[in-house]
Amino acid sequence: MKRSIALLLLCCCFARFAIGETMFDIKSSVDWVSMEIRAQTTLNLASANISLPSGRVQAEGIVEGEYVHLIRPILLNIPVDSSHTVADLLNVRELNAANLDALSRPAHKTPPALSKDMGYMQVSYTVSLKAVGASLLRHTRPSSIRQPLSTVKAPVYTGVIIIASGSLPVHGGRTASLVQPCIFPKIWDTDMNLIYERSMTEPDRSKGGIVKYVPEEAVFRSTPSGMDGELEAFVGKNPLRIIARGVFGMNPTDPVIDRSDALLMLSSDENINLLRHARVVFVLDQGALNASY
Repeated sequence: MKRSIALLLLCCCFARFAIGETMFDIKSSVDWVSMEIRAQTTLNLASANISLPSGRVQAEGIVEGEYVHLIRPILLNIPVDSSHTVADLLNVRELNAANLDALSRPAHKTPPALSKDMGYMQVSYTVSLKAVGASLLRHTRPSSIRQPLSTVKAPVYTGVIIIASGSLPVHGGRTASLVQPCIFPKIWDTDMNLIYERSMTEPDRSKGGIVKYVPEEAVFRSTPSGMDGELEAFVGKNPLRIIARGVFGMNPTDPVIDRSDALLMLSSDENINLLRHARVVFVLDQGALNASY
């Protein structure tokens, strides 16, 4: 496996940077449920030769000025699909430096705060991965999703839930892996037909992704639907539930589903529209959602 590619919630990465003689720490995490990067930068005031209270404004200016340099390595490592990170897209010029800086702008930040010992200044930032995804949805019309030659009779579903938790066989190999999150995963069937990918969706830039990620607990609730309220609002009361049979990709991001389940999705216009409107949920193992990269 080229790299482990997901972080969620309280699973954090720590890095220390020296800019001149000034020391910064950055603590970061990626929440794949809310599609956000969360980062906290910490400036060592002594290393910047700053004394309080007179140097507070200067410290705030340093933190503000260096934020983009600190967040950029985190953003570059975000997996876009099974074979590309944001850095890869920059290398092939699908993104440029101006795009990257625009995507680095925080959706939210906290006011600068001093540590209890007055030795450090901290600022927390949230960066939207939905904005990253939206910037990469560049088609104006969705590509076609062809119905199979032999269709099956299928109910009209309100959404699609693919349960891809646990270790799954890697297609084409002799190993198994947890499915890892990325911005644009694909879905394949057991005959290795491509069932779903980003160009098949309506290019609604407010979504910024083509699937929603949830942990197992979201679909095993003691409610009439078995789902939590937020998930039920997203996929409706009668979703098609599919158990993934395997995983595919240079990085293991793409679930493989049984051909019979694929036919249920593709045999009617109503169910195909669930793919077009991205009413697709991936249920991933908590261990995968907490893996660091």
